[in-house]
Amino acid sequence: MSRIISVFLFTIPSLLQGQSFFSVRQDRSLILTAGTGTCTYLGDLTNPGTIIKLQPNFNVGLQLFVSPRVSVRTELNWFVMQGSDNIASEASRKLRGLSFHSSCFEISATGEVNLFANGNRYYRRPTFNVYGFAGVGVLYFNPKADYNGQSYSLEPMHTEGVSYSRVVPVIPFGLGVRLKMTPNLNLAIEGGLRKTFTDYLDDVSNRYVATSSDPIVAHFQNPNSAVNNFKPGSKRGSPDYKDAYFLLNAKIEYYLPLNSLYSKRPGSRMKKKGSMFRYNKRGGVKRR
Repeated sequence: MSRIISVFLFTIPSLLQGQSFFSVRQDRSLILTAGTGTCTYLGDLTNPGTIIKLQPNFNVGLQLFVSPRVSVRTELNWFVMQGSDNIASEASRKLRGLSFHSSCFEISATGEVNLFANGNRYYRRPTFNVYGFAGVGVLYFNPKADYNGQSYSLEPMHTEGVSYSRVVPVIPFGLGVRLKMTPNLNLAIEGGLRKTFTDYLDDVSNRYVATSSDPIVAHFQNPNSAVNNFKPGSKRGSPDYKDAYFLLNAKIEYYLPLNSLYSKRPGSRMKKKGSMFRYNKRGGVKRR
């Protein structure tokens, strides 16, 4: 085990610097991204005036430049959303007493347009760039709430008398800035809003329904029923606007060597049609 760890620790700096393992001059149009940040939920249980809320978010992705200014990417995000009437500034919200938390997964495909064009080689890209992105995605969410020390999934309870899908399409769009750190590494900071097609990220949308005979379901329908006396048909949420969320991320971008996708065994003559590179008999790389 110690030998494996030693090899790993030795290899990673070599990959990042691009000195001994891969030549900096190789074609690197494919980019591996990874980062972290925050998620801000925007819905019926958001406190008015909330701009950024510190809720965890992690992401990984792949990006490919198809022209000096335009790239396409696919990305997977995991993040947490939550909201509560207990921390609201409005007295009516506190009287309602609803809350939720949700662990979410989003996978997206987006296009990106950069303000400044890259050079004829990837390592001649601008030190600073600004970009915008937009695309499509799919979100999985599962609103839950706590009662007597236990967490319950809210959708199966039909707290408003309706069933809704926990997998919905989203439209991500936003802006970012990118800093060139080394020939092979960038630091990107971006903010992206997600427009959704559901009003149930928080399990709150419309009106109160008749109280369930199940005491647990009845609690989540109206946690403060003993003091608010809300009747069936009275307003529980606001269905006029769909829920949304905002992701703020800091990401590391690493330019992958194109020929790292192919075998380089001694004596191999494998090559990719149309590639900038080919392998000689000694296993080396020769530019065409």
